[in-house]
Amino acid sequence: MKIILKNKSDVPIYEQIEEQIKSQILDGKIGEDEQLPSIRQLARDLKISVITTTRVYNDLSEEGFIVSVAGKGYYVAPKNNDLLRERMLCEMEEGLEKAVTNGRNASLADDEIIAALKTVLEE
Repeated sequence: MKIILKNKSDVPIYEQIEEQIKSQILDGKIGEDEQLPSIRQLARDLKISVITTTRVYNDLSEEGFIVSVAGKGYYVAPKNNDLLRERMLCEMEEGLEKAVTNGRNASLADDEIIAALKTVLEE
């Protein structure tokens, strides 16, 4: 598992870590049932607070990406395809909303926005 933190980013450190772990799980770089570093180990590796890594693991656990096994640590949860599909759909909708807002802020007509989307789909 590789995590790169950007101190000058407006995104909080815990969100940077969460997004990178989620991305690696969804991309298959971290496989199902693979053990993650302990909370303390991850904090040491990243030179951050244990409180931050605890929050990351709690958030990922609540979202269904990882599971805690008592006395053993945290593991990547088995893939729930319906859950993953729903999350990806939500992220896509957020991206489309932002794209439409940007297009309208640029005074583009709806058909111009749709043409831009079609161009992206064809790539």
